[in-house]
Amino acid sequence: MAVTKILARNARLDQAIQYALNGDKTDHQILTAHQNCDPGREFRQMMDTKRDVGKLDGRQCYHIIQSFKPGEVTPELALEIAKEFAAEYLANYEVVIGTHVDKGHIHSHLVFNSVNAQTGEKYHVTTQEYYHQIRDISDRLCREHGLSVIMEGQPSQAVSYIEWLRQSRGQPTFRSMLEEDLRTAIEDANDLGHFFMLIEHMGWEISHGNRLGFRLRGQERFMYPGRKNPLFTEDGICTAILGNLEEIEAGRRPEIVRRPRYQPYKKHPKYTGFMALYVHYLYVLGKVEKRQYPPRMTPQLKKEVMRSARYQEQFVFLRENGLSTQEDMAAFQTRTAEALAGLTRQRTILNVRKKKRQKLYTALTDVAALAQAKVLYEEGLSGMEAEFSRYMEAASVLEQCGIPAERLEAEKAELYEQLARINRDIQTARKKLALCEEIQNHLPQMERTIEKIESREQEKHKEKHNGHRGR
Repeated sequence: MAVTKILARNARLDQAIQYALNGDKTDHQILTAHQNCDPGREFRQMMDTKRDVGKLDGRQCYHIIQSFKPGEVTPELALEIAKEFAAEYLANYEVVIGTHVDKGHIHSHLVFNSVNAQTGEKYHVTTQEYYHQIRDISDRLCREHGLSVIMEGQPSQAVSYIEWLRQSRGQPTFRSMLEEDLRTAIEDANDLGHFFMLIEHMGWEISHGNRLGFRLRGQERFMYPGRKNPLFTEDGICTAILGNLEEIEAGRRPEIVRRPRYQPYKKHPKYTGFMALYVHYLYVLGKVEKRQYPPRMTPQLKKEVMRSARYQEQFVFLRENGLSTQEDMAAFQTRTAEALAGLTRQRTILNVRKKKRQKLYTALTDVAALAQAKVLYEEGLSGMEAEFSRYMEAASVLEQCGIPAERLEAEKAELYEQLARINRDIQTARKKLALCEEIQNHLPQMERTIEKIESREQEKHKEKHNGHRGR
């Protein structure tokens, strides 16, 4: 049984050729072959073909992969089938062939020029042609050599893995499937890092940012369920993981419980500097909003009144951090910037650790997420070829690493939790620095607004006083 797929390549042609002919994968290039080009000169000859017809840009080559069921074929037979396939389907194209034996399953790579050496036309294949030509030829060659084939069927019978997942779970939309998986992962997770690992293993990719985003493998765009349901924000997920999911869903508990810290009674302080200015400005805006003065609200004043809630947040920030002067502000910004630099260094160290293990972590994810695809493929369902190939490669990586899967999962979950915590701290530090800059930018405007309003009020008061004296 051979699983075939074709990939279009815009990247460097020489790299694709080198990959197919890699000696470490092809038993020192014993398992290689050439069609319409010479060993060692294949790249130059393909580029000459493109140059002769003026088609050097766009698609550089195409890459066909034939993967065989483990234990069913010898390397020599796999190479022979690939050569026969190239001779029949790619007769007028320059082709390099390499049969790779470095994985748990034998597979052949056929890299061919995007330009036909005889006609000068560029190669193009549709989905219909893929099923009726490439697959049919590959299946027929397998039968002729006594190998099994994928179950026969029309292209319409094939189904993508993500579509199969949606249908099999009985979910009408991807969003409902995501929410169901999120709830399941929340129920099973021990902490946030464990949650991220579980949701990855269910087949979802995660976008970490101001909002958590998720997309199923194969989807183009991320979904952000936290926009509509606070349960699926990072804070909501952390709260639910603590064992409160049932109470939240029953409506007996809010998604996020925010309790104010206990503050013992303190005598009202006398504010100075920035804080005094904010207290005065908020008092003035309150009188403006009540139309106590001035009698006519300008567009600028209306805009400032609408921003009063933001000014209150800034005042609370100044009060909590004891920032009254420019010196206080500068020292706070320096401390926060230093803390941010330290957090960034810590994140870099963790990301380096993650990068070193990324191949194993990705393999762990693929094995968990694509286990069902492997079963479907072995049952003969068309459309699971790419997922089966990824599963087999991932299983081989885990087998060769020699580390128990349970240990890898625990290590991955812990690393994800540390990264999530540091990312939250980095976001908090950046928000503090941005708030400091915003406050400093608004101070001159606040002073001018107060001066303008109070000067008008004084003039109004003088006019009123003079009117009384005239009587």
